[in-house]
Amino acid sequence: MRSPDGKRILTVNSGSSSLKCALFHASSDSTVLLRIGILDRIGLEHGRFRVYDGNGLSLHDEPVSLPDHPSALKHTLAWFSSRQETWHLDAAGHRIVHGGTAYTQPQRITPAVLATLNQLIPLAPMHIPNELAAISALSQEYPHLPQVACFDTAFHRHMPRIAQLYGLPRNLTDEGILRYGFHGLSYEYILGELTREAGPETASGRLVIAHLGNGSSMVAVHRRASLDTTMGFTPLGGLVMSTRPGDLDPGVLLYLLNEQRIAPAELDALLNRQSGLLGVSGTSSDMRDLLSQATTDPHAAEAVDLYCYIARKTLGGLVAVLGGLDTLVFTGGIGENAAEIRQRISANMAFLGIEIHAARNEAGASVISSDASRVTVRVMKTDEEMMIARHTIAVLGISGGASDE
Repeated sequence: MRSPDGKRILTVNSGSSSLKCALFHASSDSTVLLRIGILDRIGLEHGRFRVYDGNGLSLHDEPVSLPDHPSALKHTLAWFSSRQETWHLDAAGHRIVHGGTAYTQPQRITPAVLATLNQLIPLAPMHIPNELAAISALSQEYPHLPQVACFDTAFHRHMPRIAQLYGLPRNLTDEGILRYGFHGLSYEYILGELTREAGPETASGRLVIAHLGNGSSMVAVHRRASLDTTMGFTPLGGLVMSTRPGDLDPGVLLYLLNEQRIAPAELDALLNRQSGLLGVSGTSSDMRDLLSQATTDPHAAEAVDLYCYIARKTLGGLVAVLGGLDTLVFTGGIGENAAEIRQRISANMAFLGIEIHAARNEAGASVISSDASRVTVRVMKTDEEMMIARHTIAVLGISGGASDE
């Protein structure tokens, strides 16, 4: 069947235990979100499937229990298809967490690309297998559908060489043990929106973008290029996160392995699922919970304090890399919604030119800096799905109009 106007693009964003599928309509002059389906707690108890329209209106919400990502994808596609949402698809784009040294830009998925991605599994063992499973499942449902891989690391692949290096023997560097950085799709989207909202001169200035969410990172950007970022070889490094510790003395890992005899699988679970805000507080990985508990629970308060302290310290380091700062952007679930966290990270930063306007910050205004602030501080909503859709359109040369199939 033919799409009456334009093309339909499906985007697939596979997390370690979650899946987002968004459906877009692409015409010659716009790309518009139609639906987004979100599945949480895949492979765990008390999963949930939600669907929203392009304006954020809830269309469906149900408890589900799904064992893996292929079944989660099929569940989402079945819901869309039952309402003729996917009666015709023209292309699909996938967020791929790690592209290694091989990929610096999005790629059409071919057998050769799939073979390379399989070789990259050790770099992101919690993500790439799920992403490959989603690609395979979609290929089974739509055998002739063109698919595109969009890499979260690509944005950072042209960082200065010195920012990519660890102090390790050169043979390990040559084998690809480097600082890759992540959240690249989010950072690309923010740069595009900043250009639209504030102009190309602002977007080309000295920026720090703080993507603060379940996974948190910051990036220093100048002339629209990544100069340094907080995550490294994997998404475990850098800032304290919801369940990840951020940067650690490697000696901690040696101690756990040698003295406490922790098994590699246990160490993996400790670092990816049991640390960060959850580990420090002992109660929750959700910043909303911790902020509400902080007045009565000293462990919750300490978790919030640590999160903000590390972010403040890191912000100062990235400003040093840039040699100054013109714009600070907060994005991600915490960055967009937690006024208290934005205030605490920015507090007493007047020496860097950062001054927050309390009322604007509390109101979640698009610009929350004071009139006297030398640095413009912005709050911006990110959209990785839109960025995936745009990359897919560009790679495949898709334009508006009727479908050719």
